[in-house]
Amino acid sequence: MSTAVHFGAGNIGRGFVGLLLNEGGYDLVFSDVAAPLVDAINAASEYTVHEVGEGGTDKVVTGFRALNSAEDPQAVADAVASAAVVTTAVGPTVLKFIAPHILAGLALRAPSAAPLAVMACENAIGATDLLRDEIRAQAGDAWDAVSARAIFANTAVDRIVPAQPAGAGVDVTVEPFFEWAIESGPFAGALPNIPGAHFVDDLEPYIERKLFTVNTGHATTAYFGARAGVETVAEALAVPEIAESVSAALEETSALLVRKHGLDAGELADYRATILRRFANPELPDTVGRVGRQPLRKLSRHERFIGPAAEAAEAGLSVDALVAAIGAALAFDEAEDPQSVELQQRLRDEDAASVTASVTGLEPGHPLFERVEAVVAARQAELGTAAD
Repeated sequence: MSTAVHFGAGNIGRGFVGLLLNEGGYDLVFSDVAAPLVDAINAASEYTVHEVGEGGTDKVVTGFRALNSAEDPQAVADAVASAAVVTTAVGPTVLKFIAPHILAGLALRAPSAAPLAVMACENAIGATDLLRDEIRAQAGDAWDAVSARAIFANTAVDRIVPAQPAGAGVDVTVEPFFEWAIESGPFAGALPNIPGAHFVDDLEPYIERKLFTVNTGHATTAYFGARAGVETVAEALAVPEIAESVSAALEETSALLVRKHGLDAGELADYRATILRRFANPELPDTVGRVGRQPLRKLSRHERFIGPAAEAAEAGLSVDALVAAIGAALAFDEAEDPQSVELQQRLRDEDAASVTASVTGLEPGHPLFERVEAVVAARQAELGTAAD
């Protein structure tokens, strides 16, 4: 049986990527740095992925083990050396920390072995490219030899995995819907067996459709919901004004997707409707606090708000609803989230132009800059600290 090594044994790793790899017949090896989680996985002979909502079923996963990459990096390198597939679900900023483990495994890999399929399954455009570049930088002169032993393919992934109920152990609750798109070109026809995943010639439209619809919509719902004082994403969408604001923002991102990628407007309307039904699933008690966390990352230049809004503004398309969503994000004040705390402090300490430039990465001459600067100033006025 072929082995798949998955970095990140959290809820997405177990409830989405690991599940599909298991269904593909792979012997599944999780790698993580959280010792209690690693121990809990190794103490279990099986775990269940509970799909809640219309069409959901329970799926039992067996044939897995976990390694602690902090305590036993050699075991992780050995697993990578003999694996057929390596995947990640750790967050884009963590990729640089797992690159050494993949590099060590590739260095041990037999030159005659089939190339290792490496796929970073993150909420970021070109995440596998980021991982490859980290490995290349760390490999130095050995890169040519090491790179011949791997295939790096970008992916687009989509599944809502909320915070888990207390006492769930290593079981995971997820929504029934999922999408895993993988670029086919790097594999030159020798595609890995991953049931439920689909391989596409051009991944960018899938990545941006997902990022600018699912991620933009989810965060927009959370930020308007937090400002309205509601607890969950489903409750937020039950408020007509919030539902209208979210729909308006997604109509603007869809207009960009039609213009940029030639996607069908009718199909995008159906996609938006499906997304909003998923968010409104009452059996997924996802909180606005969890979905809205890390606002600095979500407001950065190429993320779910500024990315599409900047391109739309450059094309002369409407961005009114996206700018309103950015304004709601600026008001996200969650004491338990370090990025939220930092954002609110920066709004108090810096002038509007400085906050706009440093948080969003926009240049002052960009057609979106003044629009965002205005909502920054409005938030500062709310805080009573508007700077001149």
